[in-house]
Amino acid sequence: MQLYNIPESLQAFLFDMDGTLYTNPAYMQFQIRSLIERLARLRGSSFEVMHGAITAYQETWAQTHSGQSLSLGNTFVHFGISIAESIRWREELYEPGAYLKADPKLWETLNRLGAAHALVVVTNNPVLVARKTLAALGVGDLFQWIIGLDTCLVSKPHAAPFLKAAALCHVSPSACVSVGDRYEMDIALPLALGMGGILVDGVADVYQLGHEESISA
Repeated sequence: MQLYNIPESLQAFLFDMDGTLYTNPAYMQFQIRSLIERLARLRGSSFEVMHGAITAYQETWAQTHSGQSLSLGNTFVHFGISIAESIRWREELYEPGAYLKADPKLWETLNRLGAAHALVVVTNNPVLVARKTLAALGVGDLFQWIIGLDTCLVSKPHAAPFLKAAALCHVSPSACVSVGDRYEMDIALPLALGMGGILVDGVADVYQLGHEESISA
């Protein structure tokens, strides 16, 4: 876990969801594969060919954008799949309950954090998928807000979802910290917006956030 510019007056935690609030490589791989498989079928191609084309495009994009990563949602736009269509596909394909189960330790951690801070999910998945995911994890009652792909119709990294989260919590960006497992998607832009950041390797790191000393500036 790495901390970046933790606010002295921390009022809100903005949590990424996938790879942050749970660690389940099989489900993460399913999410990516199922979308690429559907795109491949639509194009009359194979998964392998489509995956190769997507990887090549993302690598080229990174080379021309200072090594930054491009989300799968934004990548799909290049291949003719709008954000609105990506939302529909994810809602149809993803069933988190088939992979995830209740996590009492996560509930205890978030319940402790939520006693003094607003808790928001900021995810590149649609709100419906986020609700199903949080319900499967047993923590759906602990988040005040969910900012999904269909909330602002843009995919992280983008300022809109993070600023929307701060506005809903009625706090300034400087009172927020973004928690996520990917620096370029979840941390770099929030830092540029004046937020703090906490880079985690998975849910085991999130558990540590329930202890005040772990998030001292």
